[in-house]
Amino acid sequence: MNTQKTILICDDEEGVRESLNLILGEEYKLDFVNNGNEALQYLSKANPDLIIMDIKMPKKNGLDALKELRQQKPKIKVIVVTGYQSVETAAEASKYGILEYITKPFESSMVKQTVQKALR
Repeated sequence: MNTQKTILICDDEEGVRESLNLILGEEYKLDFVNNGNEALQYLSKANPDLIIMDIKMPKKNGLDALKELRQQKPKIKVIVVTGYQSVETAAEASKYGILEYITKPFESSMVKQTVQKALR
């Protein structure tokens, strides 16, 4: 029986989505959205095992989406990915119970290890 885990990738950059698909697509079922609003819509209908979410996105950024997400699904696992690392952003994201904080550009081995650790 196939018990493949599902990961929601929420990032507005097509290149990042493609990279994550190449890194994780063989081992996991991946679903993709472009911003926080789309992530919240997706989560109203589905329960992925993990979310990988960018912070800086149009329409609804990752931090705003995380705030709402925690009200809807308080126990869902989230990894934050961002190209704009700052202590303030990391602290803000940590308030919403993220598992990890990965900066772009990222190495495929780091992404794989972080996801495997999160899904244990």
